[in-house]
Amino acid sequence: MQEQYRTVAREGVHETEINRSRFICALAPAATEQEAQEFVARIRKEHPAATHNCFAYVIGADASVQKASDDGEPGGTAGVPMLQMLMRREIRYAVAVVTRYYGGVKLGAGGLIRAYGRVVGEALDELGTLTRLRFRLATVTVDHQRAGKIQNDLRSTGRAVRDVRYGEAVAIEIGLPESDVEPFRAWLADTTAGTAVLELGGEAYGDA
Repeated sequence: MQEQYRTVAREGVHETEINRSRFICALAPAATEQEAQEFVARIRKEHPAATHNCFAYVIGADASVQKASDDGEPGGTAGVPMLQMLMRREIRYAVAVVTRYYGGVKLGAGGLIRAYGRVVGEALDELGTLTRLRFRLATVTVDHQRAGKIQNDLRSTGRAVRDVRYGEAVAIEIGLPESDVEPFRAWLADTTAGTAVLELGGEAYGDA
């Protein structure tokens, strides 16, 4: 499993004109292939009169799903260069749709490849990217007396507190980098005189 991945910081649109053709790149984060497809359908609906609505998306921290469509442009001149730009920038869990309004000047295969790749790259520069790190979900169960201090200590050491549940004891859900699990276990035992319980859960990704 990948230690980290990079994705689009936010949804947005970047437009440029190349040889009188309008190229509008809509970019968005997408957690699943279905989300990516829904975004493509939405953009198509917004631009029904466009000459082409080409798309590319990459899903999975290890880029396990990669799809691209030329939507009527000559084969390999639109979707593939868009996908290549996402892969070159190491972008994951993201979808790009480039809408083209033809302006009367033919670009040729090489010109199209450059144009579609370029507008995706420019959109990434404009909207920005963020890195998400893999971490282990863990739950610390501790008595009420120590809970406040533990939460303060966790926050002051930069460990993300994801959730706090109060019952007979206090359950604090946190995220830990894999390399931090054993040092954290030792720190917790020391801080709570061995009274806290650490349960490890699954893995997730969070902001770096």
